[in-house]
Amino acid sequence: MTMTYTQDSSAPQGAFKGLRSRSASLWTVMAEARARRVSYRRTLSELRSLSDRELADIGIARRNIRRVAREELLKD
Repeated sequence: MTMTYTQDSSAPQGAFKGLRSRSASLWTVMAEARARRVSYRRTLSELRSLSDRELADIGIARRNIRRVAREELLKD
């Protein structure tokens, strides 16, 4: 009696395709999170650089700068 052994090479490739897809998704999520952090810091910096008069002109109290920057972050 002879037994024949065959290997299904499609299974590992399918597994790697799933891994590549998840890896790509992870990188996309990380890149988007980084872009949001950069945008938040830029907004925070720009608002902090304004004078109290300029902030009052646009209706923002200095104590609310972080909240306003965070709200802008969540709009995206």
